[in-house]
Formats: sequence, structure tokens, C-alpha cells
Amino acid sequence: MVKSYNKEHRCLQTRNVKACTYKFLAKKITTQVESNPTIPIRALQEQLQRDYQVGLSKMKVFRARTEALNQVQGDYVGQYALLRDYALELQKHNPDTTVKIDVESEPNPNLETRTFKRIYIYLGSLKKGFAAGRRDFLGLDGAFMKGPYPGQILSAVGIDGNNGTYPLAYAVVESESTNSWTWFLTCLGDDLGLGTNSNFTFMTDRQKGVLPAIAKLFPCTEHRYCLRHIHENMKANWRAKQFKDLLWDCAKASTVQQFQRSMEEIRKLNNDAYEWHKNIPPQHWSRSHFTGRAHTDAMLNNMCESLNSKIVEGRDVPIITCLEYIREYLVKKIVTVQKEIDKAVGPLTPTATIWVEKLKKEASQLRSVLCGNGKYQVSKNLLEQFVVDMGQQTCSCRRWELIGIPCAHAIACMWEMLKNKEIDKIPEHWVHRMYWLETWKNMYAFTIQLINGRNMWEKSTCPTTLLPPKHHVPIGRPKKKRRRSAMEVEDLVKGNQLSRAQKSVKCSKCNKSGHNARTCKGQKAGGSQTSRNVGGSQTSKNVGGAGNEKLKAGGSQTSRNVSGAGSAKMKDESAKVRASVSKKGKGVP
Repeated sequence: MVKSYNKEHRCLQTRNVKACTYKFLAKKITTQVESNPTIPIRALQEQLQRDYQVGLSKMKVFRARTEALNQVQGDYVGQYALLRDYALELQKHNPDTTVKIDVESEPNPNLETRTFKRIYIYLGSLKKGFAAGRRDFLGLDGAFMKGPYPGQILSAVGIDGNNGTYPLAYAVVESESTNSWTWFLTCLGDDLGLGTNSNFTFMTDRQKGVLPAIAKLFPCTEHRYCLRHIHENMKANWRAKQFKDLLWDCAKASTVQQFQRSMEEIRKLNNDAYEWHKNIPPQHWSRSHFTGRAHTDAMLNNMCESLNSKIVEGRDVPIITCLEYIREYLVKKIVTVQKEIDKAVGPLTPTATIWVEKLKKEASQLRSVLCGNGKYQVSKNLLEQFVVDMGQQTCSCRRWELIGIPCAHAIACMWEMLKNKEIDKIPEHWVHRMYWLETWKNMYAFTIQLINGRNMWEKSTCPTTLLPPKHHVPIGRPKKKRRRSAMEVEDLVKGNQLSRAQKSVKCSKCNKSGHNARTCKGQKAGGSQTSRNVGGSQTSKNVGGAGNEKLKAGGSQTSRNVSGAGSAKMKDESAKVRASVSKKGKGVP
């Protein structure tokens, strides 16, 4: 009950309101944080102070934004307990999906909790699409997690008929070690039906954990090394452009003879570099020693690097949010490629069509001679002469065998056979089926099905609850950016000039480092004296050093001596002035 009411207040107004807590602010900014999770604290602080006319510290606004992010994305710790429910929801809406969760070993079997270790996901629609693509080639790579429970995201990425990326399986593991790679490849091999005698092709960056894992599980597979990582290792000792060009010449050589000639050029340039290249088996990095199993001449692991760049924003969120970010990217990618497929025309994919048209132009300059039994000798000059076997679909240049598309020499033979009415097929029909537009359509015909929200997930019947992995938080601010190697500075090029980042600046005035001419404080490098004779009289100037005259309001003072008589006369007059000043005690009028 109000007993008295004082209408006039004389107390000072305060902006410190106890009811304005961080939980109250979190409810007000949830929508804004959901649309822009990285909104700056300062911007939020100014907006909330303007809207509610209260004083807010940066720390309170930071807690409010963190609380809003937890409501939107979920708590980092709480999402580990929901992983089994998430796996059931994925398998319910996407048949034939593989989800495997590995936990830390627990000596007490009666304990109701288990510590999370790894999770592996391979969606069922991606299994069917990869099988329809007809290309047994996969790139393997890992990327860092950036949250409070860091780990590694391992991924396996294939290539479609248009030479685009086709992600398959992904996993979140504790680290990129031999044990984690062995577990990931074991799960992947079970889904793909790979064994110890399988003829498959892998591309990696020579990470020390994946090398023994592949050698142990799949010893008969072809294992290629990313050439960019080989070049990074080479730059530690040989950074000149000549070494880089010769490395690429060796890698791009399609025949053993070309490879040996390029290696001989390296030996002439530097014998130590030659021995370093020789220690890396050529079947891992040179096209001349690749097999034709995968029908691709890829030498870079760009397919995995492309996936890592697309999911970079999803690596700094809780684990289920991260997995959902990857799945949603895959959903959108398949829909985007389907739109491109609807626009494509012709028997081949757009990329294969461009290749064939380019090869046709080269074939128009070649001359073919029939040698019998479907064999032709194709030549442009005495240096470039190859043998084509149309029955075996091979050429001595090995390009047809490597990529599955007839080389220019084979197309020249096809035109000769069409001219003689030996065949009635155009060159496009000799291309491997993986490059056909029909195969590309079948690969992306299997779409990923959507799932419901967390409130509609079925509860797992597993009696144990998952806990987040154990992690020691290091001192200092968490590192968000990738650590650049010392050799990557060479790649920071703008136009034809190197970047000035991390370079010391040198002043053009004083020749000292640490500042430029604009911020120079006037230190000049040593004085210099200039003299000249004008009409028999000598004029001298002192520039810099102790000979400088003091600057006055009207400018600088310069002394000149013009002939001996003139100089004596000026001295007499100055002596009279000094005498007059000393007598009168004041200046000369």
C-alpha cells in the first residue's frame, strides 16, 4: 500500500540498474546474434546502452553474447550428451548411413558416463553417388577444430566426372595420429568394401600419421603425394625458381624418358637436389609412374583443401553444430551441382567437352600412318612420334591411359578410321564413361535428406552418457588462425613485388631502419660542403653538421665571402656596430 507519494525528486539519476543482468540482455540480442555470431562487443554495448539508457560494462555484454550463442548453437559440454540421439536421427532419415562413435576405455564397467573420443559419419546417399561415379580416387586430409575442446576433422573427398569435388566421409578425432587415421580408414574401408588387395588410389600430404596407416591397411593401393607439400619441403634448401620449374617438369612428364631427362637437368643444376628428389619414389609424385586405375592425373590435394576452406566457419562451434554445418554444406552443394547438370548439353560433362575440343585442334596438325592390326604411327615431326593401339585403347604418350580421354594422337587415328569407314563413332564415344553426362547425373541423383530439430529427436537407449574429451586449456588467448610456415612468405606476392609484411622499413633521409621519410625526426646523414667560383670570387655554403646556421623566423641565414676587399669592409662595419651597442647599451636605431 502506498502511504505517501513525493512527486518531485531531487536525487541524482543513476545508470547502474541491478535488474539489467546479462541473462536479460541475452534474451534481447538472441535474434541479432543468430544472424551475426561474430558481432563486435563494442557495437553491442553501444546499441544496448542507447536502447535501454543504462550503463553496461564490456564484460557484461560479453557474457550476454556468450549466453545468446549458447542458446542458439547449444552448449559445448551439453552437445556431447546428445551425440547418440543425433546419430539416430541421421540414420532414421538417411537410410544406409554409417555413424560410429568411439569412447575412451573405462576400467569401471558400472560407471554411467563415458568420455567421448571419436565420431565417424558416412551418409548413405553419398555412398550410392560415389559408386555411380565410377572413379576410385580419394583425397585424405585433416583440419583443426577451434573450440574449447580442440581436435581434428578428417575427411575423404573424391572427384566427379566434371572434375569437381565430391566429399564422402568425415570424422572428428582427437588428433591426426597413426591411431586415429587407422580407425578412420578402417571405417572407410568397410563402407567402400576395400581390402588388402584392392586397386584404389589415395592422395595425401605425406602427414606422418597417414603414411603407416595406408601401408598397413591397403598395401596394394596407389598412394600419391601432394606436389605442393613436396615443393614446400624442397624450399627449405632450394628456393630458386629453377628448382620449382624442374620439379614440375618431372611431375608432369607422362613418360619415363621425359622424367629421366628432367631429372638429369636437376642433376646438372645441383647434385644434392638431385639426390633429394631421387630419395622420393617417383610412383608417388610423377605422372610417368602413375597407373591408369583412377583415370586422373591429379598431383595436388586441392579437393580436400577446398572442403576445409568451405567449413572453416563451422570449426569454431560445438560438435553437433559443427557436424550439422558440414551436412548442410553437402546438401547445398548437391543441389547446386544439380542445377548445373540441368544446363549442360552434349554427351560429355562441360569440363570433358572443353578438353576434347582442345585435343581436336591439336590433332588437326598431326599425321597418322596405319601399320596394321589397329596400330597407327602418329607424328608431328621427328621428335614427336608416338604409337597408338586402337584395340587396346593406349598410346605411347600414356595420356589416354592416365586420364581416360583419348589424346590428340588417338583422335587423329579416329579421324583416319572415320575417313576409311572403319568405325562410325565420333571421338566423344571413346571417352571413359565417368566423363559422360549421364554418369554425372546418376552421381548427383542421390540427395541428402533433411532432419528435424533437437526437440523431436528420439532418445537413445544406451545406458551411458557421453562426456566431452579431456583437454588441458593452455595459457593465453586461443589461436584462431593457421600458423604459416617460414617458406610461405615467398607466396605473399602482390603483382610483381613481394609483400612488405614483416619487413623492416628504411628511411630514405637518414638511412636508418625502423621508420620512413615521413616520420623522420630530422636526423640527417653527415654534412657536406659545396664551393664554387663565380667571376673570380669564391662562394661557400655549409650544409648539415655543425656548420649549419640557426633557423630564424624569417628563414635561414647564409654567409658568403665575395672577394677579399669586400670581406674586410664588412668586418669593419660589424666592429663599429658592436662598439656602438656597448657604449649606448641599446640597439642601433
